[in-house]
Amino acid sequence: MKEMTEPRFVEVYSEANPNPDTLKFVLNFMLNEGAPVEYNNKQEAANSPMAVEIFDEFSFVDKVFISSNFVTLTRNDKTDWFEVNGKVRAFLKQYFLDKKPAFLETPTAGTPEETKEASAPTTDEPEVVLQIKTILEEYVRPAVEQDGGAISFHSFDDGVVKVLLQGACSGCPSSTLTLKDGIENLMKRMIPQVKEVVAEGV
Repeated sequence: MKEMTEPRFVEVYSEANPNPDTLKFVLNFMLNEGAPVEYNNKQEAANSPMAVEIFDEFSFVDKVFISSNFVTLTRNDKTDWFEVNGKVRAFLKQYFLDKKPAFLETPTAGTPEETKEASAPTTDEPEVVLQIKTILEEYVRPAVEQDGGAISFHSFDDGVVKVLLQGACSGCPSSTLTLKDGIENLMKRMIPQVKEVVAEGV
């Protein structure tokens, strides 16, 4: 992982999203150039000193999701985001002003058991799977990231596409609506073999 040796201007702002239990914190530089990662506790976050410190500093945090230039936090109680928003932003700003690393090693897809299936299309896969992954990558992923989450391909069997949801998408009240009215309809229009899209583990 590259160390931050040069002085850095750090800007952090927050964005609400459809999941009231999560809040997205956006930075003005890349945090994660590898696969998106989600940590459910401090032990899982051994590769991310930043996530470990977040768990230590904020007792209301249930999950830490890190992707590209943002961090999405999931609360474990009804802590008012308005009350803690400024504290989290100040923490993140100081963390990077102190030139601390987000990760010890660049995250790779497949570390959690759920992400054993890579999302990027590869040429040795069936054509229908390539089409599904391409649609997820080009049409769906950018919109999902805007809401502070991530979506990745899990499997395709007998017309059913299974996807993994992380970050703000995991446990979001509107995620089922998004899957059915948005992603599923898009898939069925573009790929006749697709009959349904479901979230793995839901």
